[in-house]
Amino acid sequence: MDQVTLEDCARRICAALTGPTVVVGHSAGGYAITAAAEHDPAQISALVYLCAYIPSDGRSLAQMRRDGPSQPLLPALRVNAARSLFHFDPDQVDDLFYHDCDADARAMAASHLCPEATRPQETPLHLSARSQSLPRHAILCTQDRAIPPSYQAKMASGLPSACVTALPASHSPFFSMPDAFAARIDAIVRQGGF
Repeated sequence: MDQVTLEDCARRICAALTGPTVVVGHSAGGYAITAAAEHDPAQISALVYLCAYIPSDGRSLAQMRRDGPSQPLLPALRVNAARSLFHFDPDQVDDLFYHDCDADARAMAASHLCPEATRPQETPLHLSARSQSLPRHAILCTQDRAIPPSYQAKMASGLPSACVTALPASHSPFFSMPDAFAARIDAIVRQGGF
């Protein structure tokens, strides 16, 4: 697992697509979906960044995280001795990611958390028209305790204002407000006529 690369993530996303698709990237997934678009833009009709890191050309996700106005994830971050894998302290994940979710959702989510490779987050991503010419949207989460909402807004500032919306949610709106989240994705799809 610690050998996974950002390119591996991009290829796996593209391999799962069966035609032009609106792809949603949550949190660190913002980098993965953008890398997928750089790999094969013909498979992607739009990119949606959900409380996600929106890549800046030539920078890694880790660099962008460190550039943020605060580091709410840092106290919970646990890295192995080889610095090849990381995970989050289980005692802190509810407050960081799921504070507005019910107990069943929190338990289910926590049971699926696992170590992740550091390489994809330390890899700079170079952007081109392959990803940047696609329709791009951002859904900001205004009660997010993992990625500061002000930083989400800053990362989304290069997108057209009509393509940036917000939900009054934690870092996990798909658990805390699934109907509102689904409606927002539906509105994006309808707006773009995909």
